[in-house]
Amino acid sequence: MVRRRRLLLAAALMVATGLSGTAVAQGQPPSETCYLDGWGDPLRCYQAPLDGGGLENLAVMVAPAVNGSAREPLYLLAGGPGQAASDLAPLLNAFRRINRERAIVMVDRRGAGRSGAFRCGFGSDMPADLEAFSRQLAQCYLQKADFAETLNSRQTVEDLERVRHFLGHGRIALWGGSWGTRTALLYQQWHPESLHALVLDAVAPIDTKVFLTAHAAENALRQLERDCAEDVVCARFGDWRRQLDQLLSQWDDERAANFPDPLTGAPAEQPLARWALANAIRTALYDPKAAAQLPYAIDQTRLGNYRPLSSIAGLFVSRTDSMAMGLTFSVACAEELNRISGEEVAADSANTFLGTAFFDLFKSGCEVWPVQPKPYDAPEPREQPVLLISGGADPITPPVYAERQLDYLSRKQHLVVAGGGHINSPRGCIPELIARFLDSPGKPLDDSCVAEIRRPPFMADAFGPALDMGGAEQ
Repeated sequence: MVRRRRLLLAAALMVATGLSGTAVAQGQPPSETCYLDGWGDPLRCYQAPLDGGGLENLAVMVAPAVNGSAREPLYLLAGGPGQAASDLAPLLNAFRRINRERAIVMVDRRGAGRSGAFRCGFGSDMPADLEAFSRQLAQCYLQKADFAETLNSRQTVEDLERVRHFLGHGRIALWGGSWGTRTALLYQQWHPESLHALVLDAVAPIDTKVFLTAHAAENALRQLERDCAEDVVCARFGDWRRQLDQLLSQWDDERAANFPDPLTGAPAEQPLARWALANAIRTALYDPKAAAQLPYAIDQTRLGNYRPLSSIAGLFVSRTDSMAMGLTFSVACAEELNRISGEEVAADSANTFLGTAFFDLFKSGCEVWPVQPKPYDAPEPREQPVLLISGGADPITPPVYAERQLDYLSRKQHLVVAGGGHINSPRGCIPELIARFLDSPGKPLDDSCVAEIRRPPFMADAFGPALDMGGAEQ
């Protein structure tokens, strides 16, 4: 049905997914108590004034340090681009130890969340195909072309500086996730004197073209295939990867009609495009729990049962509701898509299950979102301590980005979670290691505990993992 296709288009647009000295000084700005979904404790919410640009204030949410400490606050930078920092509130649960000593600050950037979300009328109920999506996007651009042109990473970084002064903070620490790591690295370039340390999870370096993701997604799927072959339960599914390749190569209207709605299970009323199916697989690789279900779900398609695969696609619908598409395309088109050549797309997509399915979404959108290019200067050497976190099976920001693209950072440590997907800060001992790093950024971490973080158990049948399997830390 149409709604099912809309949900899958929304999931395909994920690039990611997608918290003062701590005590505020005398004469602190006015605030009010507020709450965010995913975090039960009260927050202090502020409205930081702006100097025009189509928006009067920025929404700022602060989890005050529990013990009133004056240690450097930690600012959370969201991904997307287009996600709101306020949507990162669930991460506070993993960062409770950090929050004991430090305030945790979330700033919804212009055009996201509570700072004038530039949604263009999109939610989970997306248009059913790329042409309809592009038409709606084009209409949105024409209505707010001036605002669309103003949204960019330089503006976001300067707004963070404005908030830092507004809250009376000295040096700050930054946690960035996915595209938020790009924002953090740019902040480090432009305001190094304001920084205490950086924590970068799922690293998107300044020079890296992260929208070329087909090769990274292919490597993540191949790692899943190897891990499955070594698992006594998963190995029973045989050559499920070959089944996936056949499914994608032979996809037609008849098969598409048998692909049910991920929320209702009702039969499809319109064909499901191959690009949407390929992107559903890519999106599942973001989350190790969803990835662990893929071999079983793909094996079931051999029997004509598409419901498990459809259900996996439905897992990510709620995550895409928060993306502000106007902001997403203003940043992506001006800072990323315009520096990628057709030759690079062809080289990246060759011999991959994804092909150009992900890139085509943004290419079609940027054709009707004509913002001016906003290139970055080459990064200069920086000495702030940086903790890098990567998932070994991340389908969009693999560990190689952190290992090979950040030579200008002289004080960095890198944690790699074997089999990990996209964003690993809440997993296992990683929150504890982040807390230790922030307390003593110059001290090498004992990261031996990272090896204890394992993939979740593979799905054995319709009832889930095998009951006799050993527990796996998630």
